[in-house]
Amino acid sequence: MDKGPPTEETSRKPRPRLTSWRLRAVFAVLLILAVLTVAITNHLLTERFTETTRNRAELRLTLYSGNLVSELRRNSIVPQLLSRDPALIGALNSGDFSQSTQRLISFVEEIGAASLVLLDESGRTVAATERERIGERHNQQPYYVDTLRSSDTIFRTVRRESGAFRFVYARRITVQAETIGVILVEVDLAKFERAWAGISDAVLVTDSEGTIILATDSRWRGLEEAEALARATPTNAIERAIRATQDWTSLPADAYLQGEAVMRRETRVPFRGWRMASFTTYASVRERVNGVLALEIMGFAILLSLVFYLLSRKSALRMALFQRESAELRQLNARLQREIAEREKMQGQLATAEQSLAQSSKLAALGEMSAAVSHELNQPLAAMKTYLAGARLLLRRNRADEALSSFHRIDDLIERMGAITKQLKSYARKGQDGLSPVNMGDALTSALSMMEPQLKRRHVKIDRVLPTWPVMVMGDRVRIEQVMVNLIRNALDATRLEPEPEIQLILAAGETATLTVRDNGPGIEDLDALFEPFYTTKSPGEGVGLGLAISSGIVNDLGGRLTARNSASGGAVFEMQLPILEGDSSTEAAQ
Repeated sequence: MDKGPPTEETSRKPRPRLTSWRLRAVFAVLLILAVLTVAITNHLLTERFTETTRNRAELRLTLYSGNLVSELRRNSIVPQLLSRDPALIGALNSGDFSQSTQRLISFVEEIGAASLVLLDESGRTVAATERERIGERHNQQPYYVDTLRSSDTIFRTVRRESGAFRFVYARRITVQAETIGVILVEVDLAKFERAWAGISDAVLVTDSEGTIILATDSRWRGLEEAEALARATPTNAIERAIRATQDWTSLPADAYLQGEAVMRRETRVPFRGWRMASFTTYASVRERVNGVLALEIMGFAILLSLVFYLLSRKSALRMALFQRESAELRQLNARLQREIAEREKMQGQLATAEQSLAQSSKLAALGEMSAAVSHELNQPLAAMKTYLAGARLLLRRNRADEALSSFHRIDDLIERMGAITKQLKSYARKGQDGLSPVNMGDALTSALSMMEPQLKRRHVKIDRVLPTWPVMVMGDRVRIEQVMVNLIRNALDATRLEPEPEIQLILAAGETATLTVRDNGPGIEDLDALFEPFYTTKSPGEGVGLGLAISSGIVNDLGGRLTARNSASGGAVFEMQLPILEGDSSTEAAQ
């Protein structure tokens, strides 16, 4: 039987197969495009967000380190103050300690230290803010033995039986050069551990020997970092799996903590070689990256839904299904966008706070530098004015050669002003440039040359006692000359009311290189506050009280000491002691 020509229905049969092929091709292309986009986005965003997380961890470490050093330095001055307390000295002399404990309790509330302890000369606790400690013996403790050997405040870290550490400042109490007791100040650093317990990062602080002395995990104290991390092993199969197969959204881990990959950041604490480290998980990086990836996946899902909607129209049921899925995806997309907007808002607030903190620090440093520069440049400017006046007079008298010498001196002063400005900036940063051997005698001659106009105008008698051999130290000549000029200028100011002003300069070499500056002025009224910033006895407009504070900081940076006392015969005596350069020519000449 003849079936006749093909009908229209027969000719349309291959079309569904063609439509299906096109649909699969479009789906495959979109799938490949989605995988490539997600992979590239994951790589780029992971690097970016990991760097952001690392920078925030470093900022937190800087803030924690600053707070820690601030607490230590704030308590370092307390033993010196308490060692001069008349009530405590009287109790040690009389042996009556009935009121000493109450007095220490009143001090600790103002100071904020962990505890205060008063020891007699035998090392027995005679008064303490913790009454149960009265009667304890400390004569075998390292901080007690070291304190008896030193005239300064000493700092020691002591391990408790519980595993925690005590941080102790100690200073002996003397009367007429005899030790009558010791004052102990324990610094409360445990509060930082309690504060760190509220953050997601793990934080630890190690001393100069690498021993952990502060940590968010109390089990780490007393261990080295590698040993502490080795103890934090995975406790179940899931954590072991995390450690064995690192999450695909994170960069190579710096370390593993409890089986989870973490990034490690470290900073130096500017105190006795301490270091601080933090361990931050990649959880925040994963969340942020996954949020963006979810948006991309949602976008491709919506695109695929539209493709299916346009190409497949096979049934109203599938169309309704696609519409419902699209609506759900839009709702999820909106919710994710709101969450992202909230996170971006919080990030903006954090960035604003960080900028405000940085700006405040810059303004504080700028104020300090402005006052210091104004103070330190007055002397060279005054000398330049004198040389200019002399040069003008010499030029009028046609003595050009002598005037040229004055201009050379003005040029030297300009170079010195530039060097002083550079050193003042270095002082504000608490930094230090490279050091070199310095001849103390040559530096003193240069300082006197700078002060020559003022000395001649005042007709001050200068007595110099210098050794015949060079006295060499390791330091910065400009900063050493700066200290010498400050000391000579203070002596010059102290003798302005004396009818016969006299300044004596003595340079000696022994275990240290010592420069003594002695004047015949009225002496110093308040020795305790002498080296504090902005302390001055001059009239308003004559000084800002930064000279001795800056000089003391320079000498301390060079490993020396700057001290002051009143002479028994009248006047003030300043001594600058610097470590002498071992094996130099001065030692050979002395031998």
